[in-house]
Amino acid sequence: MKRMKYLLLCVPAFFACNKELDVDKKGSYTTANYWRNESDAVDGITGIYNILLEEDFTGFGEFVYDNCSDDQYRAGDHPELADLEAFTYDASNAAVKAPWKWKYEMLNRSNSALLYIPAITNISADVKNRCLGEAHFFRAFAYWRLALIYGDVPMIMEEDIKNGTYNKAKSTIDEVHAQIEADLKAAAILLPESYDASQAGRVSKGAAWGLLAKLYLYENDFANTILYGDSVITNANYALQSTYAANFTPATSNNSEMLLNVQTLDGWGYSDFITYHAPRAWGGWDFFEPVQGLLDEFEDGDPRKDVCIMKPGDVINIGTGTATYTASLSSTGYHYNKFCAWISTGGLNYSFKYPLMRTSDIYLCVAEAKIRQTGAGAGDAEINALRSRVGLTPVSNAGMTALMHERRVELCGENERHQDLMRWDKAGIIDITTIYNKPKLTSSGAVIQAARTFTRPKNYYFPLPQSEIDKSNGVLVQNSNY
Repeated sequence: MKRMKYLLLCVPAFFACNKELDVDKKGSYTTANYWRNESDAVDGITGIYNILLEEDFTGFGEFVYDNCSDDQYRAGDHPELADLEAFTYDASNAAVKAPWKWKYEMLNRSNSALLYIPAITNISADVKNRCLGEAHFFRAFAYWRLALIYGDVPMIMEEDIKNGTYNKAKSTIDEVHAQIEADLKAAAILLPESYDASQAGRVSKGAAWGLLAKLYLYENDFANTILYGDSVITNANYALQSTYAANFTPATSNNSEMLLNVQTLDGWGYSDFITYHAPRAWGGWDFFEPVQGLLDEFEDGDPRKDVCIMKPGDVINIGTGTATYTASLSSTGYHYNKFCAWISTGGLNYSFKYPLMRTSDIYLCVAEAKIRQTGAGAGDAEINALRSRVGLTPVSNAGMTALMHERRVELCGENERHQDLMRWDKAGIIDITTIYNKPKLTSSGAVIQAARTFTRPKNYYFPLPQSEIDKSNGVLVQNSNY
């Protein structure tokens, strides 16, 4: 059996320790003999959450795909990201390869939990159900990200763990979606609706319902999008925060609106996410810079613009004092303010729990499903719930143009824009080639990224990493057109 090295998660309350530790063992543990009692089950699930901290996964690697959108520029110093943004990448691109490993590691750990936890007897029913629900959710999440990025992918399940069958051919995206659906429905049954503060950050029924709503929207199943989305937006446990900014303030970034976020704690839990977003002069690494087109999308008087974007002339609290933001701090003249924070003694504040799925996203999924199913005006209530929060004039008889605007400004930088545009292009609502055939501009109007050519259907998905194709000895077949 495969030996396990658990990565202990560094988050408040239900986890503690440093990012990756080789633990002194009191014996020799294998996948099969590790799962003995409640403590083992909880620690095993902790190892799944910990993957979210990985730099090549949601700490950085998953977010580079949104550089393909029209909202942001890659910046930084990783040459492979230039090809990704320009749609000139191939199967050897490092950015295409890096997150693959961690998605399958999440699957491996989830499968092990689902295989062995049911046989544990020294465990309370509530904890057992919760652990199994968490494992079902994260298996679904890993497959969700795999399907979005690559399309058809190999599916590894419990039987494969038992039999050691890891070199498998691709399953179709419909088969992968069916497994995501089954896992999320199982998770929704097993998980609690909410937790007390000591368990903040665990996934709930709302996370499962929310991801189901997104899955069904991508399948054009509008009735089920509305059904599961309403389960989230009508439940007080997942209520919108009274202010937009509360979601991006470290002290309040664990809140009811956060259906799924990454638990970090300054001095213990560590993710590079905030480092990649902050200006280099102020302690960051200076990637993911907004472009002028995103700034132009905000309406006059929309307070989300100031929350989201650092602009020339803005006075920013950098912990030890304030500093005035200048265009020279960025290649584009802007940074994402919503993903930056500092501590009073100096340095970035790693206690910010950054979002992977918020209730506001689900409001807009429901609004889109209603508009596409019934017509303009059907999603007004959901759109206006977000607009009223920030004091904007309500929309009336809103169609897809208004919906697309609201998603762009509400969720900017949250790794949704490129996938949104491809979903709408597949539905014939927009022409993505026209959007991507416009250059990205800086605050001064200079071209920072030349016009790009998006090729249908090739660029709807990225290629499978060539190294995985090579290792499979012909079992894995590359995506078409690569």
